[in-house]
Amino acid sequence: MPVHNADIAAAFENIADLLEIQGANPFRIRAYRNAARTFSELSHEARELLAAGADLTRLPGIGDDLAGKVRELVDTGHCGVLDRLRKELPPAVTELLRIPGLGPKRVKTLWHDLGVQTVEQLAHAAAAGRIRLLHGFGEKTERSILEAVRAQADQQRRILRSVAAQYAGSLQAALAAVPGVQQVTMAGSFRRCCETVGDLDLLVSASDTAAVMRRFTTYDEVADVLSAGDTRGSILLKSGLQVDLRVVTAESYGAALHYFTGSKAHNIAIRRLGQKQGLKINEYGVFRGRSRIAGTTEASVYEALGLPYIPPELRENRGEIEQAQSGHLPQLVARADLRGDLHAHTRDSDGRDTLEAMAKAAQAQGLSYLAITDHSAHLGVTHGLDAARLRSQGEAIDRLNGTFSGFTLLKGVEVDILEDGRLALSDTVLSRLDVVIASVHSHFDLPRTRQTERLLRALDHPHVTLLGHPSGRLLGKRAPYDVDMERVIRKAGERGCFLELNSQPLRLDLNDLHCRMARDAGALVSINSDAHSTFDLANLESGVGQARRGWLEKRHVLNTRPLGALRDMLGINP
Repeated sequence: MPVHNADIAAAFENIADLLEIQGANPFRIRAYRNAARTFSELSHEARELLAAGADLTRLPGIGDDLAGKVRELVDTGHCGVLDRLRKELPPAVTELLRIPGLGPKRVKTLWHDLGVQTVEQLAHAAAAGRIRLLHGFGEKTERSILEAVRAQADQQRRILRSVAAQYAGSLQAALAAVPGVQQVTMAGSFRRCCETVGDLDLLVSASDTAAVMRRFTTYDEVADVLSAGDTRGSILLKSGLQVDLRVVTAESYGAALHYFTGSKAHNIAIRRLGQKQGLKINEYGVFRGRSRIAGTTEASVYEALGLPYIPPELRENRGEIEQAQSGHLPQLVARADLRGDLHAHTRDSDGRDTLEAMAKAAQAQGLSYLAITDHSAHLGVTHGLDAARLRSQGEAIDRLNGTFSGFTLLKGVEVDILEDGRLALSDTVLSRLDVVIASVHSHFDLPRTRQTERLLRALDHPHVTLLGHPSGRLLGKRAPYDVDMERVIRKAGERGCFLELNSQPLRLDLNDLHCRMARDAGALVSINSDAHSTFDLANLESGVGQARRGWLEKRHVLNTRPLGALRDMLGINP
């Protein structure tokens, strides 16, 4: 079965977790975590690189030993080290790591001190008040753990869209190669660019439905065939991801694509609109009485209702139908509209590549400028830059800019917002930079009032350009901090400061609703990659999808401006 980069990253992350629970060497643990990150960000499948004879040791953080383990995973689907660690630890203990707020150190304490090995035992221990007695936990942590366990029990398993995309692409390619297949499209929440997906919905038009179903149910990555009919099927991949297939005729493809893309709320509203016009709309087409009047394309479905085409990202029944009726649908921003990226790191702090490598990669992405915004020195774990190192980096940027044609590196920093809202670098240092991103990297649990005031004070700082990843969330790992985002967004609009849409798939922060709030408040959004390697610049595509869900047009996005206009807006001297 094909092994995807997500599988390799998950294996290395699992090894790191298990080693940390065992109390292994921190440097060994960090090596596996860095390797996991490398493969989660890699834009080319490792198996394809190996097949082409590529040397994996040229990848950041990958030495001979780790490269050998990647080869083992690709060739066998297993990793001997991971198999051994799983035998040495209780099989269910790693399930505890999926509970938000429980890292390997806490899991180790729960296991050794309370004998907690399963999520059920964890819930019982929290309900009985035994966790609060452990060193480093307390009543508040115990309550948060219990709430997280209950929330997980109520929530359907979902994975990041960026991870699902790896499995989706291979399966689409396999079905597209079946003779007689005309079209293959991923529908559902995946097509609407939702942050996470619970399953995949796959739509195919083909002349030989039986051949499609055979290929679907015998696909290399299938763990279980849940159902297989003439035109409908459902499989469970070995990754745990469920895929539902529907095969339709070409004449119904547009109607089916609309139906299976959703959302349910949007589809219900469209059907009701059709009923008012004497039309019946379903996955087979648009009908007036017994006559089929549309359905070959999605555009024809909307046209039959007197509407322009509504992009998938807008289909949430949040006013898009009314805007379409009035002729005021937004002209959504596209990846090609981005002229630059205002958030990137190098190996001068916690990035993996040099200034020159990041510049070349940005140019390859079609960008005309890139802001280098390494971390400030306050965040010790990231080898942050102090005033002297920032000055030295600025000089290196000046030298590089002298060698470019049609491309510019901007000088910047990602500076920590301290607990009281002050910044971790002096005004003297910040005044010399082109771009200053102010971000929260600590004290996530402040009360709502204090957290809000903290961000408002940072936005008042005259040298702040952008508020970085404004809610602080990590999807599936850390909830957003408690903050009055409406006040923060309004403040940014009033002050003329800008809000980041951080495109890292784990963040996608701002979320879609906050993007729309920013649009309405007149606060421009900057779609940034937060690249920590040359590979991460591809994150911009995910950020654009989120921006489109938030109704953002080109004019609402700061970094769609050419460099000259950007410099005018930021007050940067050429």
